Amino acid sequence: MDIESQSTKSANLAKTTKVIVLTTVMFTFISYWRAAAVVVGDLGSTAYYIGGIAEQFIGKIAPYFILLVMIFSYAVRSLYIESSALFTRGGVYRVVQNALGHWFAKASVSAIVFDYVLTGPISAVSGGQYLIGLLNDTFKSFNIPFIFDRNLFSMVIAIIIVIYFWWENFKGIEESSDKALKIFYIAILMAVLVIGWGLYTLIAKPEPMVTHLPPLKFNLTDEAYGWLKDVGWAKTIGLLSIFIAFGHSLLAMSGEETLGQVYREVEYPKLKNFKKTGLVIFIFSIILTPGISFLAVMLIPDDIRPQYIDNLISGISMFLYGPTWARLSMQAFVVVVGVLLLSGAVNTAIVGVNSVLNRVAEDKVLTDWFRKPHKKYGTTYRILNMVAIMQIATIILSRGDVLLLGEAYAFGVIWSITTKAFSMVVLRYKDKRPREWRVPLNIDIGKLHLPIGLFMIFGALFFTAITNLFTKPLATISGVIFTFTFFVIFTVSEKLVKRKMMSERHITDEEYESGVHHTVLEHFNLEDETAITPELIGSELNDRIMVAVRDPANLGHLSKIIEENDTDKTDIIVMIARVFRDKLNTDVNKDLQEDERFLFSAVVNTAEKIGKPVIPIVVPTNNAFYSIMNVAHSLSVREVIIGLSAKYKPDIQLQQLALMWGTVHSDENTHIRIRIITENKEHSIEL
Repeated sequence: MDIESQSTKSANLAKTTKVIVLTTVMFTFISYWRAAAVVVGDLGSTAYYIGGIAEQFIGKIAPYFILLVMIFSYAVRSLYIESSALFTRGGVYRVVQNALGHWFAKASVSAIVFDYVLTGPISAVSGGQYLIGLLNDTFKSFNIPFIFDRNLFSMVIAIIIVIYFWWENFKGIEESSDKALKIFYIAILMAVLVIGWGLYTLIAKPEPMVTHLPPLKFNLTDEAYGWLKDVGWAKTIGLLSIFIAFGHSLLAMSGEETLGQVYREVEYPKLKNFKKTGLVIFIFSIILTPGISFLAVMLIPDDIRPQYIDNLISGISMFLYGPTWARLSMQAFVVVVGVLLLSGAVNTAIVGVNSVLNRVAEDKVLTDWFRKPHKKYGTTYRILNMVAIMQIATIILSRGDVLLLGEAYAFGVIWSITTKAFSMVVLRYKDKRPREWRVPLNIDIGKLHLPIGLFMIFGALFFTAITNLFTKPLATISGVIFTFTFFVIFTVSEKLVKRKMMSERHITDEEYESGVHHTVLEHFNLEDETAITPELIGSELNDRIMVAVRDPANLGHLSKIIEENDTDKTDIIVMIARVFRDKLNTDVNKDLQEDERFLFSAVVNTAEKIGKPVIPIVVPTNNAFYSIMNVAHSLSVREVIIGLSAKYKPDIQLQQLALMWGTVHSDENTHIRIRIITENKEHSIEL
């Protein structure tokens, strides 16, 4: 039988097969503005309460330390730029795991989960406090004899906020980041109005502006010293007082871990856009957070400020220069924006903890049950459900006490960042891969490498963490209990997953540790279609190219195609041709085979690292060459790209594909380009 007859026979059989479309939320990427908006939801929200919390512990010097924290946060942000470039799915867990091992990784991620579980409640409750305070003030102004119970109703509002953003994340990060971006724009307007009007008010005063600046004088309360309040010598050490004050202002830096978690979602060019994300966050936070704290001390009289300790921006609004109606209108606007911004912090917390627990589940510490994607939205909805339940429970248990939540919150923030900083120091010596970007201040003397910048950042964080351990009893006790509880859960779950997988795969402990344990496989939703059309596979653009893949270790051609094409104008379709082992058996199993999961997991990692989306499909067939060209014809692609085959030489591959193109199409006006991309050379043909 000649080649053409054999190919025609195979082609007729192949026509009976279907296409399996893979859908996953991992192929959604966002701009640096959206990424910044997600993180600012947490960082910006602290402006509404950090000044009041810090002043209760360290006095009127608090604004200076909040400013210092925000400056230091830019150095800490450099940790996340370097680590994210190393590990696309970075964050604390992946970094600590690679540097210090599984035990430290589980401990650090337990601390960061504690951080996120409290981030949402403290922000949502604070937003509720602002809103209820405004309503009560309005009733009082109109002599309406009714007052809301501030704590009770702030709890109700907080629970509603958590449920709302749980649902937005349930639908996917593109939905939630869109809401975050809108809130971000409104927050920028609020910041400009409040700070601009506040500066105008200070300039309009008869005395010089500098006379209103808070005094550079420590006034630490006994509560600020925590367990050290009865240790006389501790109060005589100036450096210790500085670290105590710095530690009580550290909440202004919350939200940093979300920066590492959101990196995988940032669009191409990923690292460049990530740096822009960090810069946008820094500019916004260094102006708003310290600015509000300074204006509160400079504008609100000392005897009145305690009344606004939980809503400083409202207090600032009431002491701005101008008529009463204008100040009241400004207060209402500030409160509305505050509720939106503080609500955005809830979104940040949910995005962050969802990403963290996904990393844990990927590493077989949690069962794959948690990572099962939602059939419609493709999100890890089971993790989102668990997070929402924990946050709502925290809101109820706190009874709406912002100070209580703020104090407990400090533990996870400082310890997660400290372990990450130490891990980055270790990785400079343990993982010597070339860095796309490094934390500045590095000295190389021969073979000796000294990451001075990393040493300085870690040192500052470590001493602050140790200080907080003794001066924040509530944070230490609650944080240790929560961290230990989650650590035990992770440890037990990991052992159960390991035992189950060893039993199912009939492998030894050594085989598990050396192979399966370190392999991250994605979960995909599968849609079984009876035909191959652009609409059915989700291709909405008129320009399409198709990349055929078969080896997870040979995706260089895919990387090249993703990088050189604008996915806003061109859809990139990634195809696996599932060749039947029995040529006469065309029964199609919709489920992915294990080698296909390995392959498409590698495709996901490739797309994520670059930051562009692709459309993955599986086409069962008995002739791979025919299937590639048949799909190309059905989808009207302009190019077909394949990698180097271990079985066929490039000229044979081109010959077979050209032959099949003649079989599947009859329109002489239809043209296609076939490219074979290897590491050092490219072969192509126009048909």
